[in-house]
Amino acid sequence: MATELPATELTDLAHASGRFTISTLISTEDSGKPHYGPPAAAPCEAPHPSHLTHRSTLYMRTFGYNTVDVVPTYEHYANTKAVGETNKVRPTLADLHSFLKSDNSHLHNPVYEPQRSNGLSDETTEEDGGEGGEKPQGEPVRFGWVKGVMIRCMLNIWGVILYLRLPWITAQAGIALTWLIIFMSVTVTSITGLSISAISTNGKVKSGGTYFLISRSLGPELGGSIGLIFAFANAVAVAMHTVGFAETVRDLLQEHNSPIVDPTNDIRIIGVITVTVLLGISLAGMEWEAKAQVLFFIIIMISFINYIVGTVIPASEEKQAKGFFSYRADIFAQNFVPNWRGPDGTFFGLFSIFFPSATGILAGANISGDLKDPAVAIPKGTLMAILWTTISYLAISATIGACVVRDASGSLNDSIPFGSPGCEGLACDYGWNFTECAQKQSCNYGLSNYYQSMSMVSGFAPLITAGIFGATLSSALACLVSAPKVFQCLCKDQLYPLIDFFGKGYGKNNEPIRGYMLTYIIAVGFILIAELNTIAPIISNFFLCSYALINFSCFHASITNSPGWRPSFRYYSKWAALFGAIISVVIMFLLTWWAALIAIGIIVFLLGYVLYKKPEVNWGSSVQAGSYNLALNYSVGLNEVNEHIKNYRPQCLVLTGPPNFRPALVDFVGTFTKNLSLMICGNVLVGPCKQKMPESRLTSNGHTKWLTKRKIKAFYTDVVADDLRSGAQTLMQASGLGKMKPNILVIGYKKNWQTAHPRTVEEYTGILHDAFDFKYGICLMRTKEGLNVSRMIQAHINPVFDPAEDPKENGANGVVPTVTGTSDPDALTAEQQASTIFQTEQGKKTIDIYWLFDDGGLTLLIPYLLSRKKRWGKCKTRVFVGGQIHRMDEERKAIVSLLSKFRLGFHEVHVLPDINQKPRPEHIKRFDDLIAPFRLNDGFKDEAVVNEMRRDCPWKISDEEVNKNKAKSLRQVRLNEILLDYSRDAALIAITLPIGRKGRCPSSLYMAWLETLSQDLRPPVILTRGNQENVLTFYCQ
Repeated sequence: MATELPATELTDLAHASGRFTISTLISTEDSGKPHYGPPAAAPCEAPHPSHLTHRSTLYMRTFGYNTVDVVPTYEHYANTKAVGETNKVRPTLADLHSFLKSDNSHLHNPVYEPQRSNGLSDETTEEDGGEGGEKPQGEPVRFGWVKGVMIRCMLNIWGVILYLRLPWITAQAGIALTWLIIFMSVTVTSITGLSISAISTNGKVKSGGTYFLISRSLGPELGGSIGLIFAFANAVAVAMHTVGFAETVRDLLQEHNSPIVDPTNDIRIIGVITVTVLLGISLAGMEWEAKAQVLFFIIIMISFINYIVGTVIPASEEKQAKGFFSYRADIFAQNFVPNWRGPDGTFFGLFSIFFPSATGILAGANISGDLKDPAVAIPKGTLMAILWTTISYLAISATIGACVVRDASGSLNDSIPFGSPGCEGLACDYGWNFTECAQKQSCNYGLSNYYQSMSMVSGFAPLITAGIFGATLSSALACLVSAPKVFQCLCKDQLYPLIDFFGKGYGKNNEPIRGYMLTYIIAVGFILIAELNTIAPIISNFFLCSYALINFSCFHASITNSPGWRPSFRYYSKWAALFGAIISVVIMFLLTWWAALIAIGIIVFLLGYVLYKKPEVNWGSSVQAGSYNLALNYSVGLNEVNEHIKNYRPQCLVLTGPPNFRPALVDFVGTFTKNLSLMICGNVLVGPCKQKMPESRLTSNGHTKWLTKRKIKAFYTDVVADDLRSGAQTLMQASGLGKMKPNILVIGYKKNWQTAHPRTVEEYTGILHDAFDFKYGICLMRTKEGLNVSRMIQAHINPVFDPAEDPKENGANGVVPTVTGTSDPDALTAEQQASTIFQTEQGKKTIDIYWLFDDGGLTLLIPYLLSRKKRWGKCKTRVFVGGQIHRMDEERKAIVSLLSKFRLGFHEVHVLPDINQKPRPEHIKRFDDLIAPFRLNDGFKDEAVVNEMRRDCPWKISDEEVNKNKAKSLRQVRLNEILLDYSRDAALIAITLPIGRKGRCPSSLYMAWLETLSQDLRPPVILTRGNQENVLTFYCQ
């Protein structure tokens, strides 16, 4: 027996009888002295086991060591907590990994509260004291597998078909084929039962039954649609079973000549009174409802015993006249083979009549929230219910087929002496002549003609009537309870509008009182119709839809190989589940094809609604796992596909920074990559990793949601780096997956390059050089208003992209932005979306392409893809190429011929013969003034001084570099004049990006070229340069 801790130590334990607080653990580790145990204990020495009991948190949580780490416990994985308890959470990775300080406000500061036991069970222990062992007041009623599932399912499976149709089916199909029909029906329900068992044991099952199982497995789309129609089907099934009861009562009243009003209104009156009584039982609570179900179960069992006893009692003359002769081998032999009669006398006709009597296996699962342990009760109870009801069906079919002949007159005058001539049939051997009515098919009794054969055979007929009452009322009561429970869970998930009102629960069992009233109103409405022959097939098809989806859920979860699919019930097969799903759909059409189409149509409509609304729920469905599998398999499969120019797609890495800062850049790329190719928004967080990593984790999800809200199909990724260039290098090398890697770098124009620090300009042009080194194409975008719409400079904004422009120019398309650059992910999603030119209709403007140099065709391809979109579809595309004045016609024909082979639909081609003309002097002077602040002016300085300046300031432009690049500089000035002349009113200008030779062209000179080329232009300018490899082809192989 372990000894207790000293009293003085127990005082210290009073505030720490649960998991350690962070402050306690920090002080323990920092001081080197153990908080618990003898004062003389060594710093790292564990207390002696003799001082540890089950009450000692030290023993239970850390097996004898003072450490921030804690042992595994149930509360760490549970989503809910007991009443009156605070959440129990494990230490975060930062608590364990980061440097511990006395001021631990930066830590995830969990509160470790007292525990009931060792954390591995919810049960209390005897040592917890007398109060802990008492049952808390107001604890909800919970059922085990027998009362909660097995009896409930058996009662729902048994119905009027068992009493009134099974003998008739046996007469038609014979015992052999009747058993085949039973086994076929049970095969479907058994496979579904196995699937239910697997799904219900794959995690903690809450209330909601069938809806909960399907929605959490296949997702809200299919789960929501099935939940709604399943709840409605159960509500109408209440009316159907109640009307079945009311019809039986009405027939009894008519037999005794005691009608209430007339046959139809009698059904309505009896039905409404009955369903009102059942509602009262349901509202009294699940405990009373369960007691009523047990009472119905006892009545049905008594009726079965009464029937079995009746088969062994020697037949009276009256019963013999009706065809009952006790057990006879020749009667069994004759009834063993089929004898088809009437319009329903086919195998599948009888199967469609019998199959609904095998359903009802979901009654236990539908009250999953009221079970003690759904993971144990649902599999065990459902499968046992299927077993015992199957045995009862087989037994009744065999026994009644061995006792009763197919045709009997019911007249005592038909008795004859044994061996009388002219008598045909088995009854002749027993002294009865039913030949006349059998030949005329006018017999009123016998298995083929008398639906009440079980009552006739039984020892006491009223007990069979009581059994019919019990079967109908128990089924009605089960459906009356199932519908609100399923609907309540659906309401709480808020997948559909206007139904939240019915999700409120009352009392200790969280009873859906409002759901009960809604179900009652629906049931009364259909009872008043008093004609359910039309709606009944639809209900059966709704239940079959549920079976099909449950089986498909099991199959889909298995086939996706998700690590989260770990059902503790192992006796299932994914292929059997798939077979069950397919056969359920087949049976739907065998029963009633038009009802199957209606059911499927309603499901598709509800499915489409949820797909359109896209509710923000995440249940870890197998559809998500399947999407991952498909994406993974196809991505890996791309590795085996050799690249071909015909399949070239512009896959873009867009250096947006935070995407909400540069919406125009995002919209431009999103427009031509949507449903076509890969788009990745890259953000470089410049700074120390320790400082920027928390920011990355915080904002990443918010940026992705912002893209989704803007309907941009793109990925977001960020990297932490010491500077922008190294971060961009990382993105260009590491972004993408396999063949799905970016091949184009899209970047915004650095508008503030003249005022920014020259090193940031070096980084900017260095990124362009790196892109070419990595075989990327480049697409550089400039707009008159500027791309950055942020008003606040956050710590995580890339320095190179800092908005140093005039605040008046920070807007996009003249719209004052509301984007604030917040790092809060919820605020990112909630903020108003800034409008850009790429979101508006462009009308009949032009897209002007200046294809000045052959880069492989990328300069043509991107505008072409843009022109295919609806907003740009009315724009006319013009292509401008350079040429010589004396060869204009030949060059134009050559370009037109080339473009026609590319099949791009560009027919307006202009040759620019004056591209090499000298620009106007004032424009040349403007260029010279632009580069003047960045010149070395080395012609007037000492060579040593010049070399030192070149080393310290590589962006400076030497006189030699000015002279060497003079022709190229003048070309940019001249091109700007041409752009202003031809494309002042264009919707978009696409022009070939000039290339500055690495190491030979200073960054300031290159930026001056870009500035000069694109300045004073109203439309957006896209400067594009491919990687000099073909992206267009006119060959078909």
